[in-house]
Amino acid sequence: MAQKKAHEVDGWLARPDPLTTIVLVYGPDRGLVSERAALFAKRSGLPLDDPFSVIKLDANDADQEGRLLDEARTVSMFSDKRLVWVRGIGNQAGLAKDIAALVAEPPTDTIILLEAGDLKKTAALRKAVEDGRSAMALPCYADDARGIDGLIDEGLQKAGLRISLEARQLLKANLGGDRLASRGEIDKLALYCAGKQEVSVEDVRELIGDVSALNADEIVDAVLCGRVAEFDRLFARHISGGNHSFVVLAAALRQVQALQVLREQVEKDGKPVSTVVAGAKPPIFFSRRRNVETALQRWSQTMLQLAGDRLLGAILRTRQQPSLADETSRQALFALAIESARQAR
Repeated sequence: MAQKKAHEVDGWLARPDPLTTIVLVYGPDRGLVSERAALFAKRSGLPLDDPFSVIKLDANDADQEGRLLDEARTVSMFSDKRLVWVRGIGNQAGLAKDIAALVAEPPTDTIILLEAGDLKKTAALRKAVEDGRSAMALPCYADDARGIDGLIDEGLQKAGLRISLEARQLLKANLGGDRLASRGEIDKLALYCAGKQEVSVEDVRELIGDVSALNADEIVDAVLCGRVAEFDRLFARHISGGNHSFVVLAAALRQVQALQVLREQVEKDGKPVSTVVAGAKPPIFFSRRRNVETALQRWSQTMLQLAGDRLLGAILRTRQQPSLADETSRQALFALAIESARQAR
């Protein structure tokens, strides 16, 4: 079949098959889709700013009856080849039908480049390309740890910057959802640290990611470790700063679910808490490991299940009565903090 696995895409783009006339770049990471499509377009050798050689179409325009077929079969007057670049593709039925026709009878002097969102295996456009001999489907998914490391190294090395291990871990925890967004955050960090030699944890905390989410994790750590007074102080500061209480509830639910996975290794596999935390996937940031170990020792699987139910109930009540969201959130989290403190006695 004419497709590559996600980890094979970069290798193929480095040496595209010259016989391939139709290329579909698709996936949920729009930034990565756009970046790879642009790379393929550049590798075509055509002048991308020449409107006679490179035709750029919106998917809805290309979906008009016969439009894509006409463009694909138009003979270029000023160059040996043309590139027809279609962006923003979703589930346009007419476009998929035209692509199927072009796969069956490939154009001789035109390359078709398609940028699409996340397509299911059963999507007509994806099936048409994957079944073609002169076509190629390239999936793009969110960067894994290795891909994020590469982005960090590339962005910071250009600025002459190193980054400490702790700062790298914190930075990676806030990147990866979208390639273009990740590059933007790294570029912003590099600009902020201009004139320095190394990026520190403080630099990352100051500039990268959702500060309210970072604060929420600190609040939840206080809750699950039974530090009641600290929770009360941090939660009040969070709310007074204009942040939503729902952020803390969501962070608490996420951490409880993560603890359930780790707790299963402790209870079923008999592994020590420290070993489980050290081997957690994704890795737990070093500054939080002691908190996670403490929570893991205090909360059994049954207790975690009940905690999750309590948080889900609180989230539902905040949606039903938005005016009471802050107090509802505080009560639910306060109860969990007291329960954890009770377990330490």
